[in-house]
Amino acid sequence: MSTECPLSPEVFTAKTFRSNLKPIWCPGCGDYGVVTALYRALAAIKRPPHEIAFISGIGCSSRIPGYTTAYGFNTVHGRALPIAQGIKMANPELLVLVAGGDGDGFSIGGGHVPHAIRRNLDLTYIVMDNQIYGLTKGQLSPTSPRGKKTASTVYGSMEDPVNPLLYVLAYGAGFVAQGVPADMEGLANLLEEAIRYPGFSFVNIQSPCITYGEPDTQLKTQKTRMRKLEAEGHDSSNRLRAMELAQEYGRTLYTGVFYRNPNPPPTYESQIRERQQELNGKDMALEQLLGAKDAENGNLVAG
Repeated sequence: MSTECPLSPEVFTAKTFRSNLKPIWCPGCGDYGVVTALYRALAAIKRPPHEIAFISGIGCSSRIPGYTTAYGFNTVHGRALPIAQGIKMANPELLVLVAGGDGDGFSIGGGHVPHAIRRNLDLTYIVMDNQIYGLTKGQLSPTSPRGKKTASTVYGSMEDPVNPLLYVLAYGAGFVAQGVPADMEGLANLLEEAIRYPGFSFVNIQSPCITYGEPDTQLKTQKTRMRKLEAEGHDSSNRLRAMELAQEYGRTLYTGVFYRNPNPPPTYESQIRERQQELNGKDMALEQLLGAKDAENGNLVAG
């Protein structure tokens, strides 16, 4: 964790944001690619590490804050978003990033997602989606496909998966994207664009679990399966079309920006500032306040 940055923004590189702590993911884990893309995105953003707060939950993906030089807070399972919202409201000038997995974000933490979206704080929520609980030895996760056999569903899952893309689009997220670590340049660009978006942004990253994941989800197969939305001619300002494409989750591996609101609404923290200014302009002296209260009480008694 860094408290000061002697470098000027012009000389920020990916190494500026890489901590001395070595990642301990399984060799071949997609999260290595995610954190590398994140370093590149932060170097392009050019905010010094001490102006960045990285919040996470619990799980393999939630280790990421420790691998950066930013301020980091590893919270409890499913609670990264409420903690991040509190930090952003307490210090709106911070760049606040949130990381978690599909289990962390759409199981125990699923109830926090719609409220973070509707409040529209300027946060970037990065979900590393591998369709499995990897850290706890391969149980079914919210995004696991129907029929999947895991340690907790030995005969195959009887549940339909959560669709993260459709989920956040339906709740009104202003920026929704999906990337893969197999496309490092594309993922770094997506993360940069999400961070720059003025409001709540969501990036679902298909980050394969090398230990418990399926063969057709691994990095080598991602390169052949992925279909870039930009190459498909998708208009990212078309929300309804974005929702149609999002319904292909689990079948077609689309990457890129599904939706970007062309007219971003005001963020929650900007509205807080406006409300504070309004109230500061209406400050009353203690005597006036007490007098107004006495008058109000008198009216109540008289009524």
